[in-house]
Amino acid sequence: MATFLLGFFIFVSLINLIYFISFFSFATTGVNSKLHPEVPVSVIICAKNEEENLKNFLPSIIEQDYSNFEIIVINDASSDNTLEVIEEFQKIDPRIQIVDVQNNEAFWANKKYALTLGIKKAKNKHLLFTDADCAPQSKNWIREMSRNFQSGNTIVLGYGGYFQHSGSLLNKLIRFETLLTAIQYFSYARLGSPFMGVGRNLAYTSTLFYELKGFASHLHLRSGDDDLFVNEAATADNTTISIHPDSFTRSVPKTNFSEWFQQKKRHVSIAGNYKTKHKVLLGAFYIFRLIFWLLLAGLLIFQIYPEIVLSILGIKLITEAFIYLKAAQKLNETDVVWLFPFFDVFLIFFQMVIFISNLISKPKYWK
Repeated sequence: MATFLLGFFIFVSLINLIYFISFFSFATTGVNSKLHPEVPVSVIICAKNEEENLKNFLPSIIEQDYSNFEIIVINDASSDNTLEVIEEFQKIDPRIQIVDVQNNEAFWANKKYALTLGIKKAKNKHLLFTDADCAPQSKNWIREMSRNFQSGNTIVLGYGGYFQHSGSLLNKLIRFETLLTAIQYFSYARLGSPFMGVGRNLAYTSTLFYELKGFASHLHLRSGDDDLFVNEAATADNTTISIHPDSFTRSVPKTNFSEWFQQKKRHVSIAGNYKTKHKVLLGAFYIFRLIFWLLLAGLLIFQIYPEIVLSILGIKLITEAFIYLKAAQKLNETDVVWLFPFFDVFLIFFQMVIFISNLISKPKYWK
């Protein structure tokens, strides 16, 4: 029995290593620095009760160093002064176009409905999406994202990180989880099987949007305007990634655990609607990580070949640390890498809690 358990542990460890070695393709990806003619771009921002965030972050969009772009700001039935704030910015910059959405009985509190109206308003076919609480980390954000519309690419996956709050363990945990998610969706895209993107920093063409009839296939779901659209539309031939530091955005992270928990419940509930191959790959990644730590604990508690078990643990941690560090250097998140073994274990069991919680109660959505 002891030999069988050790053999199974070695098998599980190899699967874990194969997953992380596959992530190496993204961790060593070079930055696209080729010059390309500027294409007209429509930046689209959906805002619901975001008056303060728009005051803080809309200027970083207006100040972009790009010759031909407009800004579509969607007021999604806000109950605060969001519309008034947008109107004041429009007086300063006529490139701002306003879409004022009223709640519709058929699409009550549906962000996809609001985004569809914004896309229809856009005069340019190249669309660049971000959120009201996001700020580009460079005045060249539009340029770096839009330069990837080439060679048949109609989807560009960008990195949307979170602002750093020094001294906050929750902030480091959120940013580590965001780093791990980015490593996955960038790596899958590099390997020819893109499965998601984040609405904080995502670009695609209106042509593609209309070809797929927009969000029609998942309009009944209250979330997933970014990852479900990408999961349906993205292929090895039409999707690329942008990892130039000037193409990053950062947004305001949750500051208490309860709000972040609700946010993750929404994300996990939507992942069940991915293509089967992606659900299998992502599910296996989670399951084999869970089994690894459970087996490790059991083998060490019962002192079954402890020297071999600890050696395998060392190889796993060194391999993962190298890949996490390489990826974090590209995405400017190196300060969260050193806690990865603890965060990894926590997130595995945290996700299990989310699965169970979603079975008991539905997650809260965009209101």
